[in-house]
Amino acid sequence: MAIAVPGFRQHISLAPDKLLIGDEIIVLVDDDPALRDPLRIFLGDHGLAAESAANAEEMFKILAARNVALIILDIGLPDEDGVTLIPHILEQYPDVALVMLTGVADLQTALECIRKGADDYLSKPVQFNEIFFAVKKALEKRRLVFENRRYQEELEKSHFRTQLLHQLSMQMNTVYLSTVELDEILQGILVGITANEGLRFNRAFLAMFNDEHTSLEGSLAIGPNSREDAGKIWDDMQRKELNFIDIVQNIRETSADEDVAVNAIIKYLKVPTTYEEHILIKAAMERRSVRVENGHNHDCVVPGDLLELLGEDAFVVVPLYSPGRSFGVIIADNFITRDSITKDHVQELEIFASQASLAIEQSHLYKEMQEKIGLLEDLTQELDENKDLLVQAERYSALGQMATQMVHAIRNPITSIGGVSRILSRKLQDTEWTRFCSVISKETERIEQTLDDLFNFVTQAKAKKEVISLQPLINKSLLLLQTKMSKQGITWEMDYPNYQVEFAMDGAMIRQMLVHLVKNAVEAMPEGGQLKIAVRPERNWVRISVHDTGAGIPEGSLEAAKDPFFTTKTYGTGLGLSMVERVAKAHGGNYVIESKEEGGTEVQVNLPLSHTSSFE
Repeated sequence: MAIAVPGFRQHISLAPDKLLIGDEIIVLVDDDPALRDPLRIFLGDHGLAAESAANAEEMFKILAARNVALIILDIGLPDEDGVTLIPHILEQYPDVALVMLTGVADLQTALECIRKGADDYLSKPVQFNEIFFAVKKALEKRRLVFENRRYQEELEKSHFRTQLLHQLSMQMNTVYLSTVELDEILQGILVGITANEGLRFNRAFLAMFNDEHTSLEGSLAIGPNSREDAGKIWDDMQRKELNFIDIVQNIRETSADEDVAVNAIIKYLKVPTTYEEHILIKAAMERRSVRVENGHNHDCVVPGDLLELLGEDAFVVVPLYSPGRSFGVIIADNFITRDSITKDHVQELEIFASQASLAIEQSHLYKEMQEKIGLLEDLTQELDENKDLLVQAERYSALGQMATQMVHAIRNPITSIGGVSRILSRKLQDTEWTRFCSVISKETERIEQTLDDLFNFVTQAKAKKEVISLQPLINKSLLLLQTKMSKQGITWEMDYPNYQVEFAMDGAMIRQMLVHLVKNAVEAMPEGGQLKIAVRPERNWVRISVHDTGAGIPEGSLEAAKDPFFTTKTYGTGLGLSMVERVAKAHGGNYVIESKEEGGTEVQVNLPLSHTSSFE
């Protein structure tokens, strides 16, 4: 793989009717001025610029000073033998064509000249037309060699680009792209943009949107600081015959010093996305390539600070994007060579940009997949740790119902018995009977106290507060009833602010309250419906609303629904709402039940956001 200095385009183009390229000339080397000077004039009349030399010394001076395409060389020079000069000339000037002249027709000499590299051999005396014909054939042959060389170079460059893109695709297909792997892929793409067998831009910069998509920031860069530095980098790569992975590694290890300038530039590159008219933002958002020439573009603003940062007024910006999002841009220029950037160069750069976009998209998908896996692992662990939460909630509900029923079923008779026994003890004169009544009175008081203790046990608890986020508790509570909701055909929606609502709370109590609210809402929609949970911070309070589309609560029963002894199943068991009230009060808050006009019921729990509460 022959790699030359990046950006030095050495294409040679020849019109079919032209034998000399640009300022090229023909040199006539003969010690006979009678042949030399008329032949020079003859060639000039036929459109071939020529100079003459009488000996080898004069010839080499012309070769050093002018762009020589062909030499008409006399074998019998006064200072050198023309045959021995052939290898010396071609060693120093391999692209020069040679037509040999001799005064002696010798087949062996002719063969030796051809063998050493001469293009033709003519014996004197010779007509000028014959010399012109030989010169024309030699120059046409030379042109074909150049064209073949150009095609070969293009083929090698195309092969390099194809191979690089193939290797990039293989890398992306065989690995999940972590941040390190993505950087390696992107660096390889920048190598392809600047390599001579690639696109041959002098420098390439990569700018990416940050995670919040608030600014476009410099990420990677590659490119030498000068022409000499460029030669060092790519000549070293030529000797080592590096493949894709080797190229990236080589750039990291050997080009660190050479890339200091471009890396310093890219670190200072930062453009806010609100600057919509900026050329980089516009190219990224509109997903189109933009060329800048002489510091201007008719569609976009090219800020002076960007031109000053790059130190270049001609460059191209190509966007990086997937169907769903924009990633950033690639900036490429010819800072060293000052070569113009054509539409073909832009189109080729877009191919590399598409590969870079694919790598970035795959990296994002991998990152999102890892985040989702982590979330699922956390939820699975949470489910394992709290799989009996619903069972405990049901047991708690049953215990509460039993306790309230016991209190109301037993408290009144016990109170009556205690009251009657105290009345009897005051009226009876018999000491023994008075003692019996006193025992009855004391035991009824004991039962009453036991009932109070049991009721307080199921209705009272102290909140153990710590500052935690509210939204994860709601998500986990909802997850516990997700299967039941799916079976009943219930859809759900969560309306949260775009930040985590954090305040001092008892996480276990709040979660138990949320489970009861969701469970009651699900029970109110046995035939399916929609559940919506919203979180609304308002000044120093946060409102949690749970809305279902069930049958709702009749207007006259709204107050009764708050009573701990309200047992209708229209909206839960009643005890759950009693527990909601207890938890809200333990946190210094309150709750409200509303029957919606559009149908269904909404429970709103209001909790203070302060870290302390007077209700503790």
